[in-house]
Amino acid sequence: QVRLRESGGGSVQAGGSLRLSCAASGFTDSRYCSAWFRQAPGKPREGVAGIDRDGSISYLDSVKGRFTISQDNAKNTLYLQMNSLKPEDTAMYYCAADLWVDDVLLSHEYNYWGQGTQVTVSS
Repeated sequence: QVRLRESGGGSVQAGGSLRLSCAASGFTDSRYCSAWFRQAPGKPREGVAGIDRDGSISYLDSVKGRFTISQDNAKNTLYLQMNSLKPEDTAMYYCAADLWVDDVLLSHEYNYWGQGTQVTVSS
């Protein structure tokens, strides 16, 4: 059974930083796609950053240069380093993973999701 568990959310002031972590377990293949999504109240879920099976990385345009996605394969953990945070980054952040996806930033591609962690950025 695949399980994803996020941690690291919290409240920060604009300009601050947070690092999210997502521990994965249960995959039978060491190579899989994974991504971070976010959803603010009243808005659709959007892909923030993702890594495909070959290690190629994609970012949402609005976070490029501020957010960095990375993974520690030995620990089966996905990270999202978020710097220069803005109030518009406020949302529930979710990690997602699956063995194969066509587009790492499309939520409907993923079958496995974490429970989410809240990020709140105040101005």
